[in-house]
Amino acid sequence: MELSALLTSAGINTAICTILLSLYSILRKQPSNVSVYFGRRLASGRYRQKDPFSLERFVPSPSWILKAWETTEEELLTIGGLDAVAFLRIIVFSIRIFSISAVVCCFIVLPVNYYGKMIHHQHIPRESLEAFTILNVPEGSKWLWCHCLALYIITCAACILLYLEYKSIAKMRLDHIDGSPPKPSHFTVLVRAIPWNPDESYSDSVEKFFTDYHASGYLSHQMVQRSGTVQKLMSDAEKMCRIFKAATGEHSCRQGLMRCGFCGGPPNSFKILSSEPDSVRGKSLGDLDLARRKECAAAFVFFKTRYAAVVASQVLQSSNPMSWVTDMAPDPHDVYWSNLWIPYGQLWIRKIATLMAAIAFMLVFLIPVTVVQGLTQLEQLQQTFPFLRGILKKKYFSQLVTGYLPSVILILAFYAVPPTMMLFSAAEGCISRSGRKKSACCKVLYFTIWNVFFVNVFTGSVIRQLRVFSSVKDIPAQLANAIPLQTSFFMTYVLSSGWASLSCEVMQLFPLLCNVIKKWILRIKDDSPEGTMSFPYHTEMPRVLLFGFLGFTCSILVPLMLPFLLVYFVLAYFVYRNQILNVYVSKYESGGQFWPIVHNTTIFSLVFMQVIALGVFGLRKSPVASGFTIPLFIGTLLFYEYCRQRFLPIFRNHAAEILIKMDRRDEQSGKMEEIYQQLRSAYTHTETCNDSRRSEISNHHEKADSIPDPEHVKPGKKLGQIIGIGSWAVHHSLE
Repeated sequence: MELSALLTSAGINTAICTILLSLYSILRKQPSNVSVYFGRRLASGRYRQKDPFSLERFVPSPSWILKAWETTEEELLTIGGLDAVAFLRIIVFSIRIFSISAVVCCFIVLPVNYYGKMIHHQHIPRESLEAFTILNVPEGSKWLWCHCLALYIITCAACILLYLEYKSIAKMRLDHIDGSPPKPSHFTVLVRAIPWNPDESYSDSVEKFFTDYHASGYLSHQMVQRSGTVQKLMSDAEKMCRIFKAATGEHSCRQGLMRCGFCGGPPNSFKILSSEPDSVRGKSLGDLDLARRKECAAAFVFFKTRYAAVVASQVLQSSNPMSWVTDMAPDPHDVYWSNLWIPYGQLWIRKIATLMAAIAFMLVFLIPVTVVQGLTQLEQLQQTFPFLRGILKKKYFSQLVTGYLPSVILILAFYAVPPTMMLFSAAEGCISRSGRKKSACCKVLYFTIWNVFFVNVFTGSVIRQLRVFSSVKDIPAQLANAIPLQTSFFMTYVLSSGWASLSCEVMQLFPLLCNVIKKWILRIKDDSPEGTMSFPYHTEMPRVLLFGFLGFTCSILVPLMLPFLLVYFVLAYFVYRNQILNVYVSKYESGGQFWPIVHNTTIFSLVFMQVIALGVFGLRKSPVASGFTIPLFIGTLLFYEYCRQRFLPIFRNHAAEILIKMDRRDEQSGKMEEIYQQLRSAYTHTETCNDSRRSEISNHHEKADSIPDPEHVKPGKKLGQIIGIGSWAVHHSLE
């Protein structure tokens, strides 16, 4: 691929970004698009309607960029929570490290690569991109020490910045826990795999067990009932049967002139039943049996102190590890109710099944990757399809096919990955929505790195892939040869999936389309906050980490990629800040638990970069550079182990020191009784749940967290509500 084809792709994506960002600055000022671009403010009741007739509405302006720049981290922490701040710290870290890498590699490594071989260089736009890679450095060159020096600078700078960020996020997490108001999840333990006793109900078993073994800390408990559409229909059917049986048993038919079509009685012979539950509940003992059958082997157990709850969640409750399994309960808004009734013994089978399904999906995804690889190789494409030779001889068309089309095809295919992985994560049995999103984030990350990088690097056909993997000991050398050959694809992927995707993210194309249909076709003018979305960490975080992985891997091999990556991260800094401020609502909080994923991925990127460099130095016959790379590799692993011992326990466990201080503080202030009262209704999930959520919507001007989860909103209320929820669901399925 020539440099001119790369410039063509850069020009197309720059034009797309400029047009979309300019259009966004106009559309966000239109009053009809409030629910699209100011969903969070609309939900919190802080949006003020502006003059609809101002001419300023139709002029592009960078005001949103200035607002995103001026917002402090404390304000972002208040608005988006610790997860949002941790996500933005990834981008800040990437800007810092790739600024250092770009300066070092573009001014030291790139000239060495370009002038490595004493050959006659063509005009720069006609130069092949391989002329800017390490493949242009001859074997045994003394200038390879420049690459080794750059490798040391990048690794040391990355480790220092990683340590500072890890330390800062860990401190913020501790402060977040210490400074948070009393939450039901602090005092609640989720108990699963409760043993079945035919002589007593699950509720009696829970009360007896925790009264015997946790008498000092046990407060009360609440059983988890089976939920879901099928269970609800069965329960409603059984209740209706009991109502009709009770009604027919009590009523006596009287003969009359006007006969009833059901029983021969007069028209007023049916008794009107009260809508109160007590009118039916007192008829027989069958309802008690129905309630017992709805109970599953899981319960929320409430404790008197935070410390007692944490101790109960971390110790082994029984000699059988598969019974009385305890975990800290998620926040009420974070509970994934439909997974609580899953038998605990099925979880390991579900995890294996989802793993096999993810591998099968990964193999199926080889088809679009193979198509993409065929498009990047123009000569192979002409041999396979001879009738395209005349068209591909046209310079602009060939540049479009090889420089832009492959990355677009792969991006479109990747739209199916996040919703599929979210489905797999839900099938695993996650008990919280944040846990489900975290699991999906890891799956999407592994899937993306494998398919975008490894599959594309090794070959464009499955047969050749198998041949490459047959020689395991030569993998570093093969990667060192293959990565520079894929320079064109990686650069165009950064432009298309990076620059253009950020413009589409800020535009909110699908919610905008749904809003247009609702406002201008269906004529529904109500701006309801029910379709407000939470931040899609499972789609955006893997994308950011993938670009970081590409940046580290290609830094000394293909330094020309670093400026394009740096532009992406700078643009992402403003776009994601704006989205957190205006669009997304923080419905649940994991306390920054995404950061260990970021740290581990970055360490893997550094180690992989060093392995590739070791293969490069071996191919270029530079034993000195290879020898200096080994201590760097060992030092990186030691740094990872130190951080794992120093910071990771903070994200996995709760500090007893902080919990005891919080308990003493609440006892001294007299808040404990109020907390105990709140615990009784905190984890209620019944048919009246939606009614309480609707009451929260009416009071959304008082509290931003009162936005209902779209998954719990009943369909059929009104058409505008359906459009809003449909926008939320499909938007996340496309990301």
